[in-house]
Amino acid sequence: MASFFEQQAQARKMTTRLLVLFTMAVLSIVAVVTMIGHVVLSSQKLDRGEIVDGEYTHRTQAESAGADAVVAGITLLVIAIGSLVRMHQIGGNGTNVALMLGGVPISQSTKEPGERRLMNVVEEMSIASSVPVPKVFVLPEDGGINAFAAGLEPSQAVIGVTRGTIETLTRDELQGVVAHEFSHIFNGDMKLNLRLIGVLGGILALATVGRHLMRARGKNAGGLVAAGLGLFVIGWIGVFFGNLIKAAVSRQREFLADSSAVQYT
Repeated sequence: MASFFEQQAQARKMTTRLLVLFTMAVLSIVAVVTMIGHVVLSSQKLDRGEIVDGEYTHRTQAESAGADAVVAGITLLVIAIGSLVRMHQIGGNGTNVALMLGGVPISQSTKEPGERRLMNVVEEMSIASSVPVPKVFVLPEDGGINAFAAGLEPSQAVIGVTRGTIETLTRDELQGVVAHEFSHIFNGDMKLNLRLIGVLGGILALATVGRHLMRARGKNAGGLVAAGLGLFVIGWIGVFFGNLIKAAVSRQREFLADSSAVQYT
């Protein structure tokens, strides 16, 4: 049976492979969009008589290469802007996330027995993981067993637990849950997840641009409508497969958090 250190290494290795696959998927989307742009522009040149009998002149070849570079650059720019907008919408402050979920902060000097036990466990796991003690929130209306970590940086991180977690779990079980969340903070899983969500938002932005192009009207709108349809389809296909890869990455980070929790406890 593999040790928890070996399991951590395996989870990190698989994460790296999946991130490389995710990057390749994004570059493939850019390449396909560039091909669509090439076909549309070439058809327009053919209509204008710039391409005779399907043959490119040296001039049109140079122009075509330049146009392809412009299309690829614009595609990357759309993805980048869409990613930044999406990341800004989500935000990175863990306290805001906890409050949005209905969390109530727990004072470090609390005397309530369940909350006091939780704060003691949090301080223990802080020492074990070398992560600063985060703010702790309780979701008072949630009787289920659940917990979360939020915040892009350890200084912004918070840990939230449901009231059911505090009241139901033994101290050892609570320690395991809290240790799992500390691993997410230590390994930067929230930042990684935010970036993946951001890139997916950028890919979705391509589909949005495509939808607007499909509404083009006019004498020469055929090329724009065709390009819009291509962008729309590619964008949604990209989002679908991107979500699959993101889910696989999240699964590996959960494996990493479990094996790290063993180490901390």
